[in-house]
Amino acid sequence: MSRQRRHFTPEQKVAILRAHLLEKTPVSDLCEQHGIAVNLFYNWQQQFFENGQAAFTANDKRRKVDTDAKDRTIAALADKLRRKHEVLSELMEEHVQLKKELGEL
Repeated sequence: MSRQRRHFTPEQKVAILRAHLLEKTPVSDLCEQHGIAVNLFYNWQQQFFENGQAAFTANDKRRKVDTDAKDRTIAALADKLRRKHEVLSELMEEHVQLKKELGEL
């Protein structure tokens, strides 16, 4: 009788680890319940702790991308506002010049 290999998704592995770490479910019970070897559980736990910083690194990268996008938007809006001020300034200057020519000022 051959034994079929089971593949667990990362979400399933985290759920199993969470059951042990947060709910204090004994490792032996979890392994029996899910049909996995104890050493496999501890391999998952080791990988989880060794790569746990990636979860925080991803957030930092996403935050940096969001900040960069906001900075670009702010710069574009500031440039647009500067151009509007220049145009408005020119129009006001022409308006005053016309009024002077017409003798209204």
